[in-house]
Amino acid sequence: MERTEAIQAFESVFKAKAEDLFTAAGRINVIGEHVDYCGGKVFPAALNLRCNIYGRKTGGNKIRMAFRGIDGIVEVDTTRLNDYRELKIGNYQAGVAYFLQQTGVEIVGCDLYYDCTVPFGSGLSSSAAIEVATSVAFCEYAGVAYDKVKLALISQRAENEYAGVNCGIMDQFASAMGKKDHAVLLNCATLEYEYVPLQLGAYCLVVANCNKPHNLVESKYNVRRQEVETALKALQTVLPISCLAEVTPKQFMENKYLLSGVVAKRAEHVVMECDRVNKAVEALKAGDLVELGALLNESHYSLRDLYEVTGKELDTLSALARKETDCLGSRMIGAGFGGCTISIVKKTAVDGFIRRVGKAYQDSIGYKASFYETSIEDGITVEKL
Repeated sequence: MERTEAIQAFESVFKAKAEDLFTAAGRINVIGEHVDYCGGKVFPAALNLRCNIYGRKTGGNKIRMAFRGIDGIVEVDTTRLNDYRELKIGNYQAGVAYFLQQTGVEIVGCDLYYDCTVPFGSGLSSSAAIEVATSVAFCEYAGVAYDKVKLALISQRAENEYAGVNCGIMDQFASAMGKKDHAVLLNCATLEYEYVPLQLGAYCLVVANCNKPHNLVESKYNVRRQEVETALKALQTVLPISCLAEVTPKQFMENKYLLSGVVAKRAEHVVMECDRVNKAVEALKAGDLVELGALLNESHYSLRDLYEVTGKELDTLSALARKETDCLGSRMIGAGFGGCTISIVKKTAVDGFIRRVGKAYQDSIGYKASFYETSIEDGITVEKL
C-alpha cells in the first residue's frame, strides 16, 4: 500500500488525520538458524519490508487499532491490558502495551493503522516488526525516552509470555537495531553486538517465499527447543557450559556419545551452525563471497538433515537456486516448516534467476513462490506526517 493510500485508509476508519508514522523492519538472517535460543551468535539484517503504523494520539484509555485488509476496529482498554491474551488480532500489541506499562510507561490512548509489508508466515519476522513498531509508538505517545535494546526485550516478552510463542531475541533485536547496509553479529546470550558491512559487490540477496502456510505456535518449534535443552543437560555433566553455543565442534565430537537419536542430531546442528556463523563473518570481512555462499549451502543441509525443519517446499526452492550458475549459495531462513529462502545471486542475473526458479518451483510444487526485491535498511524510523 502506498503512503497516500494508507493515510486515506486511516482517515476513512478513524474519521481523523494520521499525525505520525512509526516503522520497524522485518529481517533476514544471513546465517545462524535455530541457535539464538541456545545462546549462539546470529547474523541478521533489517529489511525494507516493514511494519508501518500510522498513528494519532487521542488521550484517554482506549487504544483503537485497524489493519490493512481486515474490516473493523480492535479496541483495547489501557486499564485492562492483561485481558487480551486470546485476541486473534491485536494480542501482540496488547502484550507490548502490558509489559511497557509494567516498566512504568504510561500507555496513552491512540488510534493506530497497521500497514505491514512483511509477508505474514514468511519467516521474515512480521510479528517482531509489529511488536517493535508498536513499542516505539507507545513510548513516543507517552513522551518517554526509550532504549532500542530494551524495546526489543519487551517485544520478545510480549511474544513469549503474552502471545505464547517461544521465540529467541534475534528477531526483535534485528528489527529494532538494524542498520542500513549492515548485518548485526549478535551474541544472543549477552546481547553484545557488532555491525558488519553487508557488501556483496556484484551480487545481491534474493528472498523467495515458498508460500506454504505455517504457524509457529502450531509447528514443531517448541519441540526442537525441548530437544536441545535435553542435549544441554547431558553435556553439562561433563562440560562447564551454560549454553550449547559454548560447545566447540571438537568438544562435541568427543562427547557426542552422551547423546542419542534426534537429540544428538539437533545438538550437532547447533554446534556446527555456531561455527559457521563465525566463518561467515570472516568470509564477508575478507570479501570471499564464494565461501559465504558455500556456508549458506551447508547451513541448509544441516537444517534439512539434522534439525529437520525444512520440508519439501523449502528444499525444492533452495535446490533450484543452487542449480543456477550465478547463484553462490541458498538456504532456508526463519523457524522453518514453510517461509523463505535467501540466495546470493549476481545482480545482472536476478530477473532470469527469478523466472527460471519460479517456473521450476511451480512445476514441481503446484503453486507459485513469491520473490522480493529487498534492501538492507535501518530498523526503526519515526516521522511526523
